[in-house]
Parts: sequence; C-alpha cells; structure tokens
Amino acid sequence: MTSALAGKVAVVAGATRGCGRAIAVELGASGATVFAAGRSTRERRSEMNRSETIEETAELITAAGGTGIPVRCDFLVQDDVDALRGRIASEAGGRVDVLIDDVWGGDPFIDWDTPFWEQDVERSVRAWRNGLETHLRALHALLPLVTAGPGGLVVEVTDGVADGNSGSLVYDQVKAGVRRLALGLSEQLPEFGGTALAATPGFLRSEAMLDHFKVTEENWRDGIAVDPHFALSETPHLLGRGIARLAADEERARWNGDIVTSHALADAYEVDDLDGSRPDWPRWMKDVVSGGLPVEQADPAAYR
Repeated sequence: MTSALAGKVAVVAGATRGCGRAIAVELGASGATVFAAGRSTRERRSEMNRSETIEETAELITAAGGTGIPVRCDFLVQDDVDALRGRIASEAGGRVDVLIDDVWGGDPFIDWDTPFWEQDVERSVRAWRNGLETHLRALHALLPLVTAGPGGLVVEVTDGVADGNSGSLVYDQVKAGVRRLALGLSEQLPEFGGTALAATPGFLRSEAMLDHFKVTEENWRDGIAVDPHFALSETPHLLGRGIARLAADEERARWNGDIVTSHALADAYEVDDLDGSRPDWPRWMKDVVSGGLPVEQADPAAYR
C-alpha cells in the first residue's frame, strides 16, 4: 500500500468484477477514494447473474487502504448516471481525478459461432448498448467533473489494441468503438489539462474465466489442459496496478492517445501480477498464437 493517490477521487464505472474491480482496489491501495459503480448489489443481481457485488468491491478498496464507496448505477439509465454524478458532487466536492470507464455486461448477448445475419438482432443491439452507450452516458455526465481542474485522467478499458477477428462482429465493433472514444477524448482533454487513453488486459483470468475453466485462482494452472494459452493468463490486478501507477505519474500526459496493454504498463512502472510474475501476453500472441511457434515448443516461463 502507498499514499501516492491520497486525497484523489476516482470513479470506476463497471467496478463489480474483473478489471473494473481490480483497478478500483489498486487505486484504493494507493490511497484514493473510489466510487465503485455498477449494477449488482447484495439485494439485486444484474442480468449477468453473478455473485460479485459493488459492496464487496468497496470493502476490498477500503481493506486495501483507500476509501470505497459503492454506488448502484445502471449506465443505460440516465437517472442512475445523474444520481451518481450528484453523489460525487455532494460527497467529494464535485471533482474527479481519475475516471475508469469499464462498463461491459455484454457477454450474455454475444453469439460467437453464428454468422451475424443469422443472429437475433435485438441481442446484438443490446450488447452494443451495454458496451458503448453506457460509456457515452458515463463520459457525458462525468467529464465535467474530470475537467473541473487540470490533471484529470480518463481510461477507457477495452479488449485488444487493434481491430481484429474475435469471431464476433458485434464484440469487435464494441471494443473498437471503446478505443475510438479514448482517441477522440485524447484530442479534447489536453486543452483542460487532462489525459485520455485506452488500456487492455492480456488473457484475463477473471472471476468469469476461472468459472469457465472450472478452476480457482489457487489451481488455475489446471485450465492449461483445456487451453494451453491459459498458461500466459494474468489476473485483473496486473492491469489494475499499472493503471494505479499511471494515475500517480505526474508525467502521465505522455500516454495521451495511446492504446496500451497491461504488460506495457507493467514494464513501464515495474509492477508484477499477484504471483510476482509479469506475463507477456503480447509477445506470446505474436510468437505462438499468430506466429506459428508450436505451443508445445513454447516455454511459458520464458514469457513471464
């Protein structure tokens, strides 16, 4: 724990689980007050129907050394977004130093196997709304608080650094759109002393992914038998630690407009994942996934 962000106010939109939760906790570990916003509470689950809650995230933030404030917010509902802004204005002086835009919640609506024109268009549109409309609403409501003074940081959390073929036209379109939001903001925020960028994890060992492989964080390596690339997976905290260090960097404007990986941030700020390693997923992607190096000939330890 450090006090690098003591006195700073952060908002994490989409803080219930995954990268959003880990980023929120790592900001808290650096001393920040963090508004953890999301849909799932102990009283009501979102359509994701998972057990993680924003109250748990807030407790983890506080336990890490910060101040966690849970706020239920459906970022598709403007009244909810306005209420979040109102709470920040009344409880934190109307100033946001760090805004993390990590809303997604589209997994239940993505069809990975069927040609787009054979899919249910309403489900596709819902995935688009969950992944992009939410970001627009969050930005529109909260950017006035970020630009209230110089030094504000906005991080759009995406998946990947370039347009690609994930197997889903809708998923690709959403994540590319998130990257474009960061690029557009990077042209506008410097006038107000702010910085905007997009950030992506590698092969993410999130709560949902652990469930998918039927493993826990303690025995996650058992999942390698199902997918050998899982050997280079990383916890959400690798990205969280990099972003927390970036937020405390007085020269963070050098990242303005970039689309950065968790590994690039980890290298720049010399931080490691929870197990002390530094998974280099981009290099594994280049050499093994795309480059033709047989996975059985690749040594995962050489990429950590």
